[in-house]
Amino acid sequence: MSAAGVVRATGLTKDFGPFTAVRDLSFEVRPGRVTGLLGRNGAGKSTSLRMLLGLVRPTAGTATVFGHPYTELPDAARRIGVCMDGIGPTPGASGRRDLRIWARTLGVSNARVDEVLHRVGLTDSADRSAKGYSTGMRQRLALATALLADPELLILDEPANGLDPDGIRWLRDTLRALAAEGRTVLVSSHLLSEVEQTVDDVVIIQRTLHFAGSLAELTSDGAERLEDRFFALVDEDAETGAETGADTSPRPRPRTERLTHA
Repeated sequence: MSAAGVVRATGLTKDFGPFTAVRDLSFEVRPGRVTGLLGRNGAGKSTSLRMLLGLVRPTAGTATVFGHPYTELPDAARRIGVCMDGIGPTPGASGRRDLRIWARTLGVSNARVDEVLHRVGLTDSADRSAKGYSTGMRQRLALATALLADPELLILDEPANGLDPDGIRWLRDTLRALAAEGRTVLVSSHLLSEVEQTVDDVVIIQRTLHFAGSLAELTSDGAERLEDRFFALVDEDAETGAETGADTSPRPRPRTERLTHA
């Protein structure tokens, strides 16, 4: 692995009692690129991201961002924008008010709030109660929160959930634009056809690593479909598990604490 990796996981393992959610996971995320973290539901994607962000303590292995564990990284909340379950709007607040609360915490101006509202397409709905937002609008608000401090790295957990086709296309264009600005994006998803149009690099996991490298390498420069390569890799593991008697059933998702930017 290159020392230039913005995100690096080395031998990450997480056990919840007798269940292993993630086993011996190693990969890195290169700067200025969009990396897709792919896997079936229950594959360990969210657990892996939570270990990267210091929300879940690994049973074994290490995870670093910009060369440090997240909890030891100076100014981590401004350098890393996060969009994942557990970060919800402030009860009773409008979209604009919710962002202004986060902005005050991060030391960001109200002008920046207006900028990110425009970027995610929520300007016209900014003064409505966030409680009444659709799922897709909540996803846009969560991305706006992640963008507030103008971060170098974005870590996004299933950001396309709840978006309609126009919203998914908008998200794709937005992620590509963020990378073009020199930011690094790590995005988990199970929408393979969309990921194929969005990412530069791919990390495929099914509790353990099955592939880490460029999309071009995985698909032979587009000669093969990402979906076909994905299922060939993860189904190979399922077949091996069936032969050896290993338990390959989905694991229950652990309860985790709310992530804060403080």
